[in-house]
Amino acid sequence: MEKKESAKDRILQVASELFYYEGIRAVGIDRIIAESEVAKASFYRNFATKDDLVVAFLEQRHGRSLARVADAKNSHPNDPSEQLRYLFGSMAARMKQPDFRGCPFLNTVVEFPNPDHPGHIKAISCRQALWVDVIQMARDAGAVDPDELAAQLEVLYNGAVMMAYVHKTFYNPDHFYKAVLLLIKDQVPDFEIIKS
Repeated sequence: MEKKESAKDRILQVASELFYYEGIRAVGIDRIIAESEVAKASFYRNFATKDDLVVAFLEQRHGRSLARVADAKNSHPNDPSEQLRYLFGSMAARMKQPDFRGCPFLNTVVEFPNPDHPGHIKAISCRQALWVDVIQMARDAGAVDPDELAAQLEVLYNGAVMMAYVHKTFYNPDHFYKAVLLLIKDQVPDFEIIKS
């Protein structure tokens, strides 16, 4: 027998889709309640404020990011440079999706520029945690300067995310992926850009 989805899960699922595709500020609580088909009291029992829901949305998206890192590690358990290839290849693949709307963490920081806003704080901490994993992969791969490589990859990723979102019709994320491979090769001399 299939387990019934809880009101909290339904609210979070609806909010997650709306926040990502339409923007956090553009979506009101009443719409989330209506589309979740829950009572207002049920909403506020699960999320005291919209900010609480925003934080939950970001935590959910962070869980997806961590799952992609785990996939990279599990796909190549003894080869950190291949983990990097896999991780950034999956990022490029996501940018090719027709419904790609950028990075939810970057989008949130843009919507909430106040560094004291709970959404801003959570978005920054989620991004930092992801890039700590990238630094460790780079270190394990033998990068000359793992911090520099991760910083370069992050700058490249941030730009590619915006290009993929703003110029959907003609931007090719393969350019991003090829640049990633060149950066890895520059730092990890035995890394092969084209796998034999």
